[in-house]
Amino acid sequence: MNLKEHYDRLYADSIEKIKNDYYSIDNLIDSSSDNRFGITVLIRPSVDIKNKIQDFLDELKKNNPNQYYYPNSDIHVTVLSIISCHDGFDLKTISIPEYQKIIQKSIEDIKDLEIHFEGITASNSAIMIQGFMSNDSLNQLRNNLRINFKNSGLQQSIDSRYAIQTAHSTVMRFREKIIDKESLLITLEEYRTFDFDKFKVENIELVYNDWYQRYHFAQQLHSFVLK
Repeated sequence: MNLKEHYDRLYADSIEKIKNDYYSIDNLIDSSSDNRFGITVLIRPSVDIKNKIQDFLDELKKNNPNQYYYPNSDIHVTVLSIISCHDGFDLKTISIPEYQKIIQKSIEDIKDLEIHFEGITASNSAIMIQGFMSNDSLNQLRNNLRINFKNSGLQQSIDSRYAIQTAHSTVMRFREKIIDKESLLITLEEYRTFDFDKFKVENIELVYNDWYQRYHFAQQLHSFVLK
């Protein structure tokens, strides 16, 4: 996949939908009855990068404070959703050490994993930071996890929604009608190619999480150190 072309197409299509009020509002963000949980392997960007993202979000908040903005604690890149979030998932039904073993095996040959956050893109329901890989390490890690989990017999639902191939980070979701669409579109265009910087990935996490990866619902199950 050519990531730049993918992000460009996504941005162009989504901006048109937003302009024409075809964006999607997430009605479950504030729901107390949302019981969708799962487990995920993820990466967290550096603090410096997350602070730059907050500067961008502060600009969006000025005229559209009613949307859902990710705090630093929740900003992440999904490596792979091992068990996709669904109603009724109970952590007690799986053996966490067995999952740890598979992940540890999968990272043994992974080196020099680096992600460059440059520019923003959008979907019809969210705003995302564009992530680019400097080599094939992230794809290799994902393929290792896919193969090893599918051969393990452990409960998993990898790629059940779609096969993830990007390195983006979702940072804002539409929770209500956009108050000031013109301001939103101007800010998005201003940050379209903004360089948020790059970071070398030193560890990955296995987490128990809700749909939005909110810190107060998430539980880190294990942290793995990369070489």
